[in-house]
Amino acid sequence: MPEPSSRQPELPSEPATPLPLVTRWALLVLALLSLTLGVIGIFVPVLPTVPFVLLSAWAAARSSPRLLAWLESHAAFGPMLVEWRRGGVVRRRAKWTATVVMSASAAFMLVVLPHRWIALLAIGCMAGVLIWLWRRPEHLNADAAPPET
Repeated sequence: MPEPSSRQPELPSEPATPLPLVTRWALLVLALLSLTLGVIGIFVPVLPTVPFVLLSAWAAARSSPRLLAWLESHAAFGPMLVEWRRGGVVRRRAKWTATVVMSASAAFMLVVLPHRWIALLAIGCMAGVLIWLWRRPEHLNADAAPPET
């Protein structure tokens, strides 16, 4: 497996029109809350980590270049975020992890939930997410676009 780049990610350029202060603060709160939920999701199996970290990076890109730079240079989150921003890349290991966790969740719901239709609805949503996920590229192309803000 290739080593993650030790190069510091570039900070996004300032938006053409600055966001109002209230909006920036709301996005910063969203970024920090999402990051907190993502970190909790590392330890709690039913709470997803990746979507919260991606949401955190999106909100940080619009509110706090410093937080975004920290996220993108983080040992665990950084490579995933940079690859996602450059080409929508999801590594095969992440795809398999999501598949196993969703399958375990589906089995758990089928056993525990009193109404099977609720479990089947959730399983259908997870199946849709997995189909989308497995269609994402697994590696950056050499001509991948630079990160967008």
